[in-house]
Amino acid sequence: MSSSGPSQPIAEAVRPERVSQGPPRDSTPSSDPPSYANGKSFNVDQILTSVGETAYAWNLMSDEVAWAENALEVLQIADARSIASGRAYNMLIDPDHAEMRARIFSELEGDAGASVPYRVQYRLKPAGRRHVTALWVEDHGVWYPGPDGRPMAARGVMRVINDRYEYEQRLLFLSRHDELTGQMNRIMLTEAVRDLLEEAIQTRKSGAFIMASIANLNHINETYGFGLGDEVIAIVGQRLRSCLRDGDSIGRYGSNKFGIVLQDAGLKEIDLVSGRLLEAVRESVIETSAGALSSTVCLGGVLVPRQAQTVEQVFSRSLEALETAKVERRGRFVIYTPSERRESLRARNIALADEVISALNERRMVLALQAVVSSGQRQPMFYECLLRMRKPNGSVVSAGEFIPVAERLGLARLIDHRVVELAVQLLKAAPRLRLAMNVSGETATDPEWLVVLRGLTAEDRSLTERLMVEITETAAISDLEESVRFVESLKSLGCQVAIDDFGAGYSSFRNLRLLDIDVVKIDGTFVRDLPNSRDDQILVRSLIDLARSFGIETVAEWVEDDATARMLEAAGVTYMQGFYFGKPQLIAQPDGQPRVTHATSPLP
Repeated sequence: MSSSGPSQPIAEAVRPERVSQGPPRDSTPSSDPPSYANGKSFNVDQILTSVGETAYAWNLMSDEVAWAENALEVLQIADARSIASGRAYNMLIDPDHAEMRARIFSELEGDAGASVPYRVQYRLKPAGRRHVTALWVEDHGVWYPGPDGRPMAARGVMRVINDRYEYEQRLLFLSRHDELTGQMNRIMLTEAVRDLLEEAIQTRKSGAFIMASIANLNHINETYGFGLGDEVIAIVGQRLRSCLRDGDSIGRYGSNKFGIVLQDAGLKEIDLVSGRLLEAVRESVIETSAGALSSTVCLGGVLVPRQAQTVEQVFSRSLEALETAKVERRGRFVIYTPSERRESLRARNIALADEVISALNERRMVLALQAVVSSGQRQPMFYECLLRMRKPNGSVVSAGEFIPVAERLGLARLIDHRVVELAVQLLKAAPRLRLAMNVSGETATDPEWLVVLRGLTAEDRSLTERLMVEITETAAISDLEESVRFVESLKSLGCQVAIDDFGAGYSSFRNLRLLDIDVVKIDGTFVRDLPNSRDDQILVRSLIDLARSFGIETVAEWVEDDATARMLEAAGVTYMQGFYFGKPQLIAQPDGQPRVTHATSPLP
């Protein structure tokens, strides 16, 4: 693919409403300057010259052209005779564009007494067609038909548009190409894959597609910054393109990914090309503004149409093969291999996602509450909201069966919006109820969710002060700056904030102090076998002691027997939660009025 923009003339001619005046007399525009009412005058030619324009009147019957006095200067013409006639002027138009202008005055017909506007852009060679000097001009005006409807005379303005044309061509180029690499952008890459599929199906020939990913780009961005990362992307893109055969093409699929379209290729050809691609990047260092760096690529390939019959399948299956190449690291090239288990899992995930969307639309998402009890007295202090999905047949699905899929498919924010709506309804219906509510990692950096919370509660602190928002440790430390802002907003509303699954993400208590956390929930994996694991006992006791020293309360999850509860109480835990104190209680909300069903312990 060429990295330069296209150079295509642009023309248009439209038939307007009938204009009353007839064709003009064939004469040059008057050079006598008009005057203002106060007696001051101005020079029309000077004004036209300052904006790169000139004017002309063309008698198509005699082929004589009369020009404004500034024409030679504006068009950079040395000899007035070279533009004295339409035929002579046409000899200065680039041969590739001459037909475009001629068509304006040869293919259209007009009504007698009416004028027909025209506009055309083309390349002019003022020193002759063999000379390198060229101007882009916009030629626009009106022509007047004779009795036979054919053009008899034309009057127009010629404007030099070099800068504007280059800008327009740049925009056109960027609409089809990636600015950083000069290669096809994702839109054009998609079209190239579609063309490959159509040709392969029609000609019964095999093609191939390779998805290439720069393996260590994240490390380069983190170490040197995104500017240097862009340098690496551009250089790797050049190296990959240099390995392609005639007829093959490459485009940028995403931030660190390139898509490579191979024409007339089977297993042998895709293996040969992938080998060259790997070697081109791996075998020599990349010279950047920060010095020499090394990089590698991973490749995932798919045969077309044998292994993929749609554009979506080409992209998704090459990405699957790419992910396998990243994991296996054997040669860093993997060809797609069909998997009945993987296809079955994908179909199940799609069906589950459809169920989640339907449940949200039909308001079949419900809450179950599980008590969190105090240490020592073991009385419910607050309840954690656990999401459930009620199917149309009345059966209930726990969150663990659909939340992971929903998060991968980008549905987590929709779910979190519904959960906060249900939670606030419960708080309004039960004035003594205190709730803890989980939010996803996406929501922990989502200002819109905070807007929803403010709207539902009207910032009524009698509601917000009875609400604790739980974010996972992993989500909190993945973007600490955003998490701090999120927590500060919640605290300003009166909410408490807890870190869920603490200990699983290996965070530090220093981060917790930065977040101003009220509660940490010790990950249940360290609690469920506490009586039998010396290591878990040491870790849990250390977490509780550290939290106490920072003034942070603790919750131990997954408590399932009295022995575990006693050990936790002896270690100084603040609260406990688990099946030993009661299973989650499903909340039904007919007519918007919450109530508890299948309760194993009373709600406050």
